[in-house]
Amino acid sequence: MKKKVLIAMSGGVDSSAAALLLQKQGYECAGATLSLCGNETDGAKRIADGLGMPFYIFDEHELFAREVMDHFVSEYRAGRTPNPCIDCNRCMKFAKLFDRADILRCSYIATGHYARIERRGGKYLLKKALDPAKDQSYVLYNLTQEQLAMLRLPLGEYSKPEIRAIAEES
Repeated sequence: MKKKVLIAMSGGVDSSAAALLLQKQGYECAGATLSLCGNETDGAKRIADGLGMPFYIFDEHELFAREVMDHFVSEYRAGRTPNPCIDCNRCMKFAKLFDRADILRCSYIATGHYARIERRGGKYLLKKALDPAKDQSYVLYNLTQEQLAMLRLPLGEYSKPEIRAIAEES
């Protein structure tokens, strides 16, 4: 039986290539977009349809406004420089994706981040992408061991030009 994976999709080349790579690795894939500001694109759905996978949009407007945007405004007004992307990952994105994966009976989630996960001695290690120009491991630093065990990052072994070529194949 194939392992199911829920792929966070934006409609861009990276998340689309992640879906394609995971399909080629034998995963049963479903795509998902977290609707945060009401401006999600149809691109992710179009890509998912083209790859023959189900696609879901999960409405998280209120949580995003409360946990990310309100925090950003508060910190900025206090003279600090918040990073809303890291706050979003920490406060909601991964938690929501893992919750939805559980509901959909997916064993894993995946993203188009350029980073790698290595298992060593019973621990999961977050590693930099092989392409230092595209490394995004720094935005994933706060993931737990349980989350790292369930996360697939298929782009970490590739450069951006290689990913573009893979995406153009399909």
